[in-house]
Amino acid sequence: MKPHYILLAAVAATSLYAIAAPDTSLPDPWILSGKSPQLFDAGIDQSATGGTKGAKFIRRAKDGDKGDDKDWATIMQQIAADDYRGKRVRFQARVKTQNVSDWAGLWMRVDTPAKPNASFYNSGDKPIKGSTDWQIRDVVLDVPGDASVISFGVIDGGKGEVWIDGLKLDVVDASVATSVQAAQRGLPRKPSL
Repeated sequence: MKPHYILLAAVAATSLYAIAAPDTSLPDPWILSGKSPQLFDAGIDQSATGGTKGAKFIRRAKDGDKGDDKDWATIMQQIAADDYRGKRVRFQARVKTQNVSDWAGLWMRVDTPAKPNASFYNSGDKPIKGSTDWQIRDVVLDVPGDASVISFGVIDGGKGEVWIDGLKLDVVDASVATSVQAAQRGLPRKPSL
């Protein structure tokens, strides 16, 4: 199984309530979470943006017990899905990276009472690696009519630092395609003989 699909499964398995304590350097309602949040720092970097709020950042601060380059964390927030039920939603942000050893990317998840992960995408099939300048990235998902929570953020996998700025969460029309993980695209309907 490819590493980004393992990460996809790990984010998908993260319980709605299994979130690390809020990082005091992040503004509410942002939190630091993921597989190994204790290995990462997060906060606001005033020098990394042209705006007045500063860019949010997440960076690997220390090695884990095994020095695993596959450790990851996310800065994220959760909102009630009430205003977005039955709509197509786009989470968009400018993203910049420095020395990301595994990968980074935006993600979004929609939970319903009966099905956590009713809609999910984590950019694992379109990873940002190494050092990059600011680029616009987005995730588009349909929100089921019974959705309860929308979670979204940015992942930092391995070592390195990721910044996000210029965030938007808006409703888009059906002409905007939803984000679908390569593994979710399905099997061919007929064999290739």
